[in-house]
Amino acid sequence: MDKKNALRAGALAAGTTLMMLLMSSPALALTRDDGDDPGPGLSAIQTVGLYVLIPLALFAVIAGLVMALDKSRIRVTKPGSGKPKKA
Repeated sequence: MDKKNALRAGALAAGTTLMMLLMSSPALALTRDDGDDPGPGLSAIQTVGLYVLIPLALFAVIAGLVMALDKSRIRVTKPGSGKPKKA
């Protein structure tokens, strides 16, 4: 049974790798088409901002909202009991 699973995993990995190689090839394009205008590139500062600073800011905002809206620290008291209990 282990051989069969290993064979399946190997075939899946090989197929996935082959498809990725085929999909990422430039399709043998020698000349640019009418709509193929790459435009100006990004500077190093723009690249760092786009791929590092914006994701970090989003992470900080989401983490802040989760911590601010955390309801696990609200204490609930039962009627007739003097001790607050954690919910």
